[in-house]
Amino acid sequence: MAEAKTKKNDANVESFIMQVEDPKKREDSFAVIKLMQKITGVAPKMWGGSMVGFGTYHYVYASGHSGDWPLPGFSPRKQNLTLYMMAGFSKYEALMDTLGKYKTGKSCLYVKRLSDINIDVLEKLIAESIEYMNRKYETRFE
Repeated sequence: MAEAKTKKNDANVESFIMQVEDPKKREDSFAVIKLMQKITGVAPKMWGGSMVGFGTYHYVYASGHSGDWPLPGFSPRKQNLTLYMMAGFSKYEALMDTLGKYKTGKSCLYVKRLSDINIDVLEKLIAESIEYMNRKYETRFE
């Protein structure tokens, strides 16, 4: 069975963020770190070469494939800040209605700038997503 390519590692998070070319996206990235650290109570860790994560959850698929993944995380991509909310978004319709300007994938929240969204709503969304994941999976905050 193939091993996951994206794993938690000891790369320096601040050095990674300092390489973000767009100064506003770099500033937003530090703000996301501060917010996620406040919610989770843990320091950020690099996952692979381009993702910053907080805590982990352990998943096991029906196929038997298993692994660990950050809970929550983000990546300052060229187009958007991509925030990973592993619980998805369908459970949080009321919050999503008041979040602001964004797009979603299955577990990805894409925002151009933090100024496009309501940070208080984002904080609630992250916290509720983590609560859901804590109930459903084996999670660790270390």
